[in-house]
Amino acid sequence: MESWANLDFHLDLSGPGGLRQRLTAALREAVRSARLPAGTRLPASRSLAADLGIARNTVADAYAELVAEGWLTARQGSGTVVAQRVAPPQPVTRAATGPAVRFDLQVSTPDVTEFPRAEWIRSTRRAVTAAPSEAFGPGDPQGRIELRTALAEYLARARGVRADPERIVVCSGFGGAVQMFNRLLRPPVVVEEYGLGFHRSFWKATVPLAVDDHGAHTEQLPDDLRACVLTPAHQFPLGGPLHPRRRAAAVEWARRVGGLVLEDDYDGEFRYDRQPVGAVQGLDPEHVVYLGTSSKALSPALRIAWMVLPDRFVDPILELKTDREQHVSMLDQLTLADFLESGAYDSHVRRMRLKYQRRRDQLVEAVSPYVSVSGIAAGMHAVLETPHEEEVVRTARERGIEVNPLSWFRHEKSDDDRSGIVVSFGAPAFPRALQGFVEALAACH
Repeated sequence: MESWANLDFHLDLSGPGGLRQRLTAALREAVRSARLPAGTRLPASRSLAADLGIARNTVADAYAELVAEGWLTARQGSGTVVAQRVAPPQPVTRAATGPAVRFDLQVSTPDVTEFPRAEWIRSTRRAVTAAPSEAFGPGDPQGRIELRTALAEYLARARGVRADPERIVVCSGFGGAVQMFNRLLRPPVVVEEYGLGFHRSFWKATVPLAVDDHGAHTEQLPDDLRACVLTPAHQFPLGGPLHPRRRAAAVEWARRVGGLVLEDDYDGEFRYDRQPVGAVQGLDPEHVVYLGTSSKALSPALRIAWMVLPDRFVDPILELKTDREQHVSMLDQLTLADFLESGAYDSHVRRMRLKYQRRRDQLVEAVSPYVSVSGIAAGMHAVLETPHEEEVVRTARERGIEVNPLSWFRHEKSDDDRSGIVVSFGAPAFPRALQGFVEALAACH
């Protein structure tokens, strides 16, 4: 039997009527709404009266009235208990408005069922034990030095980033970083003509830049604009890495116009067919902002991202971050620092790289009789080239499978008309949904 005797519990005694009437109504509402579940033992009338600062007789009379009404039961030696016959309110359910989605293969998150819980807990334990007391204070808006130091070493080693802890700023997700730059950069901003719509929504105005199998056409960057956003390691969603000549062209453009390249390295660690493509930032740290996140490698729930900034942007970003941007959990920062330094991060990435590669191969083999597949040298999604984009999406949805049409990622000002389906083989549902999706695809071809 649960006891309320030693728990804090809110009773609202405001409203019309006398004190006993208001106490009775408050207790009745708490039982009716299941805030006091059936079987809960209430405190003695003397104790509750002392807690509320009212007369004991007022509480005793309220208990007696609720016993008489059947809300409570009272037996000598057992105290006053919420009656078992009182049914809690039933949850409200919304009526379905279309086919139920059983399997989500949209481009969104990694396979979060593979989150390395045991290793993360070990890192948390070590980090909390070693942390100085000041780490549990308000925190540094730039981010914990332990994490910035660990990131500088990892990014230099794994991604070819020229990083210094004093140039790294930790922020709460990619969106938080972009929103700060939205206040520093003069619009419009150049973005790739294919990309996530919510990325474009951060900017006051955007201009599309054409893309193909070799990434964005950076040789076409206009000299009258000063900022562009690129996904060089793995163009999203088409999948091609930015060609070396185009990488050089992006940096040359930024130098020539005094501009800035924002490099979104969202899944650069997951490359399968050759060595990972290094970051463009390594070519010119003063004209490229490197943006990374833990969302793809670990989990979007951590809400940890980082920026490696040109020196001239560090102070302006920190001024904005202090005022507007929510600080990342210090405990999560310390844990991620230990996770990186212990080698657990590398081990997890290697393990997931092999798992995603096996899934990619499964997908390619299963759909190859019907469509061509592209964008699969890296990442966690593939583009299936088909003229039946809308039909495939609709047929899959009828089978409870949600996928993205390629057109969903197209800039509203782009005149490109390619057609296809973007499928996440990193999604937790992929192994169970593959057969059903292939059947939907076959029905449309």
